[in-house]
Formats: sequence, C-alpha cells, structure tokens
Amino acid sequence: MSLKGDCWDNAVVESFFGPLKSERLHWYSYRTRAEARADIVDYIMMFYNSRRLRSTLGYQSPTDFERTGNLAEVT
Repeated sequence: MSLKGDCWDNAVVESFFGPLKSERLHWYSYRTRAEARADIVDYIMMFYNSRRLRSTLGYQSPTDFERTGNLAEVT
C-alpha cells in the first residue's frame, strides 16, 4: 500500500473498472441486481479474461498468454 493520498493504489482497480464501465455498463440497463450480476460475470469470463488484449502481455489476451507459456516473461 502506498501512502494516503497517493494514486498508486487505485491504478489496478481503475484499469479494470474503467473498461467495464465504458465497454459494458454504459450500454445496458438492468432490471434486477441478479441480471446485472449475470451480465458482468459473463463480460469478465467471456470477454475480459479471454479476448481483451493487454499491453503488459505483449498485446495478447490473458488466456492466450497462459496458453503459450510466456509466464516467465512478465516482470
């Protein structure tokens, strides 16, 4: 943890929630909490973790990165 008022703690969280909001939540209107939860889980499992490219992984998806065995390349 960084010191109080430092932005480094929020960086990881914002790198997830920013795309979630702009790519999914701003485009849908949910009737129930259960409907929202199911759609967000679907987004995370079916798109965010499996297809969305990450610059820190050499512009590969996490699934492709793990499949190719490049885990030692990340510092």
